Amino acid sequence: MPAPLLILFCLVNLVIGSGAFVVSPLLALIAQDLGVGVPAAGQAMTAYALSTAVLAPLALVATARWPRRRVMLAALALFAAGNAVCALAPGLSVLLLGRVLMGVGAVFVPVAAGIAVTLVEPARRGQALAFVFLGMSLSYVVSLPLGAWLGFRYGWRVPIIGATGLAVLAGLAILWRVPRDAAAPAGGFAGLGALLRRAELQRVLATTLAYFTAIFCVFSYIGPVLQALTPMSSGQMSITLMLFGCSGVAGTLLGGAANDRWGPQRALWVQMLALAATMALLPLTAGHWPALMAVLLVWGTAGFGMMAPQQSRLAALAPAQAPMLFSFNSSMLYFGTAAGAAIGGGAAPLLGFARLPWVGFVAAAAALLLLLSSALFDPPSRR
Repeated sequence: MPAPLLILFCLVNLVIGSGAFVVSPLLALIAQDLGVGVPAAGQAMTAYALSTAVLAPLALVATARWPRRRVMLAALALFAAGNAVCALAPGLSVLLLGRVLMGVGAVFVPVAAGIAVTLVEPARRGQALAFVFLGMSLSYVVSLPLGAWLGFRYGWRVPIIGATGLAVLAGLAILWRVPRDAAAPAGGFAGLGALLRRAELQRVLATTLAYFTAIFCVFSYIGPVLQALTPMSSGQMSITLMLFGCSGVAGTLLGGAANDRWGPQRALWVQMLALAATMALLPLTAGHWPALMAVLLVWGTAGFGMMAPQQSRLAALAPAQAPMLFSFNSSMLYFGTAAGAAIGGGAAPLLGFARLPWVGFVAAAAALLLLLSSALFDPPSRR
C-alpha cells in the first residue's frame, strides 16, 4: 500500500473536516457578532451540507475530463476561498456564501477516495478507504476542541483563518506529492442514468440515508440529550465527547479491517445491529454515567465504521463510476444529517431529549431492513 499518498489524503480530509465542522461549537459567538439568532447562525451548517450534497456531485461531473490532480487542486482552492470569505464575512449572507463555496470544494473527498481504491488490490480496499476517511474522524477529536478553544479565547474568526491557511498548505502538498497522471475513474453522465436505476445501487444509497438519519436524530442534539440523561459539568461533558470521538477514530479503522476480513455485508450487519442496540439502550442509562459511556463508545465505534464497507459496496457495483458513487453516498450522508436534525427537532418537544434515541432506533431499523433486502435480492458479487 502506498502509505505516503494515503497519509496525505487522510491529512487533507482532516483539514476539510476541521473547516467544515469548526463553526458548530462557535455558533453563539458567530450569532452575537453578526447580530442574528443562534438558529440563523446554525444555517451555516445547513448551507455546507446542502452544497456538498447537491453541488459537489455536479462539480465532479463538470470536471470529468480534467486530470485528477487538477480537480483536487481546484477543490482545495475553492475550500480555502470559502473559508476566507467566512473569516471576513460582515454578515450572515456572506458567511453562507462562503460555506457554499466550501461545500463545492469538498468534492476533493470522493476524488481522493477514487484514487485510493486504484492504488491497492481489492482485498485491501476497505483499509485504504478507512485510512483516507480517518481524517474526518480525527477532526472531531483534535480540531473541534482546539478550534473551540481558539474561538472562545481569540474570537470565532481566528480558527476559520487557521483553517484557510491549512487548506492552502494542503493544496501545496497535493501539488508537490500527487503525480500529474494520478489515475482514478473520472465519472460523468455516460451510463449514469442506467446505473442510478439499478435497484441494488438504490438500496445501498438508501441505507446510507437511513443510517445517518438515525445517527443525527440524536447527535444533532447530543449536548441536551446527555444532560437530560445524566446531568454533568462542562468538564465531564468535554471528556464524554472526547471519548466518543476517540471511539469514532477506532470505528473508522475497525470498519475498514472488518470489510477486508469478512466482506462489507457482514461488517455492516455487525455495525448496524450495534447502532440499533445503542439507540434502544441509551435512554435506559439515565442517571448512570458509566453505563451511558459504555453505550456511547459502542455507538461511536459502530457509527463511524460503516463508511468503508459502504464505499466498498459502491466500488464493486461500478468501478468506472466509483468517485461519482462516492459523491452520491456523501450526498446521502448529508441529506441524512439534515433529515435527522429535522426529525429530532420535531420529536424532542413531544418525547423529551432523553427519549430521542428511540426515534433514531426507528431509522436504524429501516437501515437494517434495507441491508436485509440487499442480502435477499442482490447477487453475492454486488452486495
